[in-house]
Amino acid sequence: MQQTDCEFLIWNGLPVIRREIAECMINKFGLSQKETAQKLGITPAAVCQYVSKKRGKNDITDDIFLKEIKISAERIVKDGDKVVIKETCRICKIMRNNGCFYK
Repeated sequence: MQQTDCEFLIWNGLPVIRREIAECMINKFGLSQKETAQKLGITPAAVCQYVSKKRGKNDITDDIFLKEIKISAERIVKDGDKVVIKETCRICKIMRNNGCFYK
């Protein structure tokens, strides 16, 4: 059965988005993996897998996306898990509109 675009993004795009946000929160904002997990509403083990690239193996190299990831990470650092879904959806929409992660 063929996947819908949303299914494809869930399996291929979402892990990359989460990984990039987690790495940004750790590297640019100085949060620990535990603090990052709490802010993202995921487990520390999941953050460890994102950081070690066991999840979300594809790299984002486009400066526009990286800038947007940093904006989202900053908002999540400031406001916590109440904005995670909003910011994840925002990044996903940007990627869809720019043709990223299409099958």
